[in-house]
Amino acid sequence: MNTETFEQLALGPDVMEDVKDFLLENEIISLESYDGEPLSLKLPTAVDLRVVWAEAAIAGDTANSPTKQVELETGLRAQVPMFVQEGDVIRVDTRDGSYVTRVKQ
Repeated sequence: MNTETFEQLALGPDVMEDVKDFLLENEIISLESYDGEPLSLKLPTAVDLRVVWAEAAIAGDTANSPTKQVELETGLRAQVPMFVQEGDVIRVDTRDGSYVTRVKQ
């Protein structure tokens, strides 16, 4: 929705496919368009997302920077360090979906 005119646009799956895992409700993002046709959404470099599911950490598995898989509130799955737990908020790079850091609340 345009925050100045309150005009709403319907975006097709071709515009949304690459960014859907980084979008949250009520988040303000930029839309790039040409001749009134939407081309792409411009996301920030990183977004903060809550972990809704995390694999169990295996005790003693600390060699070679181990990681585990988590699922985030948007459905995105990411590899994170073993200390990340369900309920944590992590920063994710929107260019490749990789873990950046855990966010202090």
